[in-house]
Amino acid sequence: MHTQTHWITTQDDQKLCAKTWGNPSHPAMVLVHGYPDNQEVWEPIIEHLQSDFYIVTYDVRGAGQSSIPKRIRDYSLARLSLDLECVVNALLPKQNFHLAAHDWGSIQTWESVTEPKFKGRILSYTTMSGPCLDHAAFWMRDQFKHEKSKFFKQLVKSWYIVAFQLPILAPTVWHFFSPERWGMVLNQLEKTKGLPLNQNITADGEHGIGLYRANFIPRLTRPRQRFAQCPVQAVVLKRDNFVSPELIDEMPKWADDFERVEVDANHWAVLSRPQEIAEYIKTFAQKKSV
Repeated sequence: MHTQTHWITTQDDQKLCAKTWGNPSHPAMVLVHGYPDNQEVWEPIIEHLQSDFYIVTYDVRGAGQSSIPKRIRDYSLARLSLDLECVVNALLPKQNFHLAAHDWGSIQTWESVTEPKFKGRILSYTTMSGPCLDHAAFWMRDQFKHEKSKFFKQLVKSWYIVAFQLPILAPTVWHFFSPERWGMVLNQLEKTKGLPLNQNITADGEHGIGLYRANFIPRLTRPRQRFAQCPVQAVVLKRDNFVSPELIDEMPKWADDFERVEVDANHWAVLSRPQEIAEYIKTFAQKKSV
């Protein structure tokens, strides 16, 4: 695949490694990865998208080749939204774009999707396995009041969020994961052999814990009303071990133009079902371009 590497300086002087793929004359599509991944996780999907879109990916701060912030607060959602803005202003100046994201990529880009300043510039948004934390907080409160079984089901799936608040233990655990060992975990979760390996998994896992520490407690305890400024498609992974599909039920309250599709897959469908996921992203984006 033809690609070009770019280095983007953020407003707080972090360095983000970004890549562009395909023909710049095509409609623009930005893909944002989750945790503990880096932008390479999108490459199987890019193969199916770059003939129709000019693709932009980047390693979020603390991941891949991007720089690693020293302070936990430098991973805040507000800062991550500014990072996306820096990337698109540098690589897609004055250009509208489609957006798709997975896991923490989705959680952080909801911050931009619900920012009025992005209204009209983000043409469509496909979200996978990453709810807006504010929406999730409202959903959890509602379930606790009316349907406690769903509340506790998601709580059990979210055990790792509590574990990631532990300052020494959580980062240390990632030193036990080689790329091959992590690959075995993914192969088992996805029931698919030979998935691409993340050669940077130890560092990506260790440093990305800052995402959880900077954002979960503030957002879940003080949720804000955040309304989508663009059409939203939720790709719901029915066997997701980490994000309950029921969380998606909250999204239509916050997005006027909302669609959902369901995939019989686990959390890393971006790796195990790339052609299918790419088709959902492509179809929704092209429909919203008309």
